[in-house]
Amino acid sequence: MAWIPVSVTLGFVGLAVLAYCSFKVWLGVRRFGRELERTRRRLEPKRAALRDELSRLQDAPTPQPPEDGVRSS
Repeated sequence: MAWIPVSVTLGFVGLAVLAYCSFKVWLGVRRFGRELERTRRRLEPKRAALRDELSRLQDAPTPQPPEDGVRSS
């Protein structure tokens, strides 16, 4: 009958290990989220500048296609 308390104890120890691992994962996810937010804040001005440049290039008149003319050799 000693196997019942041993198995219950091992079950609780297993749950404690799972809780510890879950807590470590939760901390890692929080840290990763903060890192992503910091990176997003740092890149936003550059992203806006690139977006403005792209819209400026898209609004620029398209160059005329070259016609048959004198070609240098």
